[in-house]
Amino acid sequence: MAELGVNIDHVATVRQARRTYEPDPVWAATLAELGGADGITIHLREDRRHIQDRDLTVLRETVTVKLNLELACVEGILDLACQVRPEQGTLVPEKREEVTTEGGLDVVANREAVARAIDRLRDAGIVVSLFLDPDAAQIDLAAQLGAHAVELHTGQYALAKGELRQQELAKLVVAGQHITDLGMTLHAGHGLNYQNVKPVAGIASMHELNIGHSIVSRAIMVGMERAVREMKALISS
Repeated sequence: MAELGVNIDHVATVRQARRTYEPDPVWAATLAELGGADGITIHLREDRRHIQDRDLTVLRETVTVKLNLELACVEGILDLACQVRPEQGTLVPEKREEVTTEGGLDVVANREAVARAIDRLRDAGIVVSLFLDPDAAQIDLAAQLGAHAVELHTGQYALAKGELRQQELAKLVVAGQHITDLGMTLHAGHGLNYQNVKPVAGIASMHELNIGHSIVSRAIMVGMERAVREMKALISS
């Protein structure tokens, strides 16, 4: 049964819209844990558009489940990660102009930077996951560089309709098998919601799903604890 990592970035997005102190993502993380979250995920971006340094520090002190920090392969963010030491660091691509992450990390094109980031995180005792498209060459290199896990980018699956969605799911299944065959742990995330999550949760050896926007959106209507509990029930059934 896949674990659920709840991404609380968009709680901070609402706060930063007014540059005030509420809603507090730390409070949201507590409610997510009460709803059954197995992990709390945050993305500390270079431009600090939502999660702030203070959030990372306080969450490290208060989260009682796994804390998963998404980060780019840049020195300043890596420095913070190695100081705070979340249980897991997920290396992701990052562009200032994007609304949300648009695709997987290109490990092949950025081998040296990714290798340095993996080494730094591993040396700090942090489990390293790479956010990748379902591409065999990227997955092979992730294993060669010493990643512990790969989080498959499910964005194309989430956007596709009908037969195209089934084709995208098939790609995820093949890539998932490749990841586990290489001895890495299988994660997935991006664009997953209450309507499309079950087929991804059902992929063999799926260990962790990271879901944010959909849960936070539902939490506005029914509360965070209930929204997380409903998602947990879906991925567990």
